Amino acid sequence: MIRYDRLWETMKKKNVTTYTLRVIHKMSHSTVQSLQANKPVTTYTLDRLCEILDCKLEDIAEYIPNGKE
Repeated sequence: MIRYDRLWETMKKKNVTTYTLRVIHKMSHSTVQSLQANKPVTTYTLDRLCEILDCKLEDIAEYIPNGKE
């Protein structure tokens, strides 16, 4: 399972909100909801988040093996 807990930590450090993602960076509401629910998103979305937050992929996502949540 891919979890996005690190995304919220990184966003907080950089003073970026979900409002910022949706309104300023034109990210869809459904994409933000998918991230909040740890549902799959495209690599394009992950790339955009890294660009917006000026960070590495490991700063926004982590892999948790099934059954180890």
